Amino acid sequence: MIELNELTDAAQKAFPADALSPDRDDSWKLVAEMGWLMVRLPEEDGGLGLGREASTAIHTEMGRVLATAPLIPAQLGLQAVQAGAIAERAEWLERLAGGEYAPLHLLPARLERSAGGTVSGTVGGVFDADMASAVVVRLPMGYALVPLDAPGVTIVERPIWDSGRRLFDLVLDGYAPEPALMLTDADGAAALHDALAPEAHLALAADCLGAAGAALDLTVEYMKMRRQFDRPIAMFQALKHRAADMKTRLVVAEALLWSRVRDAEATSTQIAAAKTLAAEAFQFVTEEAIQLHGGIGLTEEHPIHRFMKRAMLNLQLCGSPDHWNERTGREALAASAKAAANAAAKASG
Repeated sequence: MIELNELTDAAQKAFPADALSPDRDDSWKLVAEMGWLMVRLPEEDGGLGLGREASTAIHTEMGRVLATAPLIPAQLGLQAVQAGAIAERAEWLERLAGGEYAPLHLLPARLERSAGGTVSGTVGGVFDADMASAVVVRLPMGYALVPLDAPGVTIVERPIWDSGRRLFDLVLDGYAPEPALMLTDADGAAALHDALAPEAHLALAADCLGAAGAALDLTVEYMKMRRQFDRPIAMFQALKHRAADMKTRLVVAEALLWSRVRDAEATSTQIAAAKTLAAEAFQFVTEEAIQLHGGIGLTEEHPIHRFMKRAMLNLQLCGSPDHWNERTGREALAASAKAAANAAAKASG
């Protein structure tokens, strides 16, 4: 069994902390060679058969370097194919585990099915589609692998602020789905989505906290070096308190993330809440970090702005904080009311 510290050490050696935003193509080759694409793939399907803890550890380390390789959507795409009922399943699993890229898209898409069975519309927000051979998309008839070289399929890049990631719209114009590439039917699509959405939340939470930790380390090192009034600004008590606040936010978010990773009974809302807390902590840390860097933090030359741009993007992925905070609050209130009712009934009985 591979230990978590072995995965962490391997990741830190492959992607050192001082090399932010490493080249995407080189990173992708390295990720495939190290077997990270198949971390969650069961051993009977040729994978490593590791659990959530392993993938969370890897995504945390990739977050530290603001990784450009689309490991998260790739792992999710492989999990979708593994869980689906696609024809030639074993061949597809081997191809994807070996480095062929077919990301999973979980967002609602604006698609319409014609009387003849073709599909038209736009699938927005596909990461790094320019390097993909296919995309796992929820069509009106169920989840399917959509080859990017198929007739009626084009991609259009959507510029985003985070230059370390590339986002595309997948445009379908009279695309005829291949029955052999269907993963589920319409009835099974919701179950596949609900099974994989929590995995996306956990991966993003780990990415947020890895990056936030790196941003905090970068800030503390700068505070030790930057001098005012003939002493390092790290000695100023007011700035110490701000750095402590940043660390506190991270520790709390990390504790919640790992508790959800290890809790097989955690609900999708509870896991989404962990991602939301992690993303909000990431946002807080980067905003504070830029201020603590002073004027240099507002320049393109210093890397701290890259963390802030990644934080703003991660904050909106897999649902906005407003959405999940409201849903979490409503479910907590409902649970509290139910518990109070049960207690009252027990007391009266």
